[in-house]
Amino acid sequence: MSYTSFTEAWLARFSGHTREAYRRDVASWMSWCSGRRLDPSGASPGDVNAYAKDLETRPMAASTVARKLSGLSSWYDHLVERDVVAANPVSGADRPYVDREHSATVGLSPDEVGALLAAAERQDGPAAVRHRAVLTLLTDLGLRVGELVGLDHDDLGWERGRRTLRFAGRGGRPRCRALTAGAGAALDRYLAVRGDGRGPLFETATGARLDRHAVFRLVRRLAAEAGIPAAERLSPNSLRHAFATTARAGGMPLADVQDAMGHADPRTTRRYEPHPGPPSLRVTRPPML
Repeated sequence: MSYTSFTEAWLARFSGHTREAYRRDVASWMSWCSGRRLDPSGASPGDVNAYAKDLETRPMAASTVARKLSGLSSWYDHLVERDVVAANPVSGADRPYVDREHSATVGLSPDEVGALLAAAERQDGPAAVRHRAVLTLLTDLGLRVGELVGLDHDDLGWERGRRTLRFAGRGGRPRCRALTAGAGAALDRYLAVRGDGRGPLFETATGARLDRHAVFRLVRRLAAEAGIPAAERLSPNSLRHAFATTARAGGMPLADVQDAMGHADPRTTRRYEPHPGPPSLRVTRPPML
């Protein structure tokens, strides 16, 4: 049978990067089943376990496998609700162990964040102010890269006398964050060049929406120019990591950091707890709120 219409109805619950990631996860599972002449409606927990083991041999990190199975489980729950399948085989399958209090993200010290922003500032032309605005929003607000690239011009606004930014968080949940003074200034500089209008907030030179891959490349290129040792292993999430560790080191309560980052589980936020290190690496500046 065709699962296309049911899958599209399920995906409509999500937005942006989450939707595309889940679409790929379902397609991967369907392809795996097809290669074994297995109808997904008759899959068992044992089949899901075999699929997970196959993913791990590619190789794939346990956290990635766990995320894929989580999406697949949500898909099956939707099919059960629609009486397409009798049961969710993922619910009875084994899940890879993932330490919620550990993050593999390579973090940045405040000095390294400053060096990264300075590298963006040294560039010439319209791209320079766009890059500075992108990096500042990632650092000052702790946004996910998918949240950042999904922003539209109309998402900027005002609430209770403060400039705000509305965006779709994980799972498509609407969220709103107040802009810091630094983020507001960086955006003003960018919009003075870009001009007011509609559509994507961050555009390329051709007018297309800036995508997550471009932001990954930007972070690593500027980190290399700034002389940051781990440049080739950094990601946009490294700036999100910097936001959280700085906030916690500055005394912000865990619950407030959890809310700012949009974490459902406080154990996820604890991944960003600062650890004592050499004086040159300790976070000393106040949280960017």
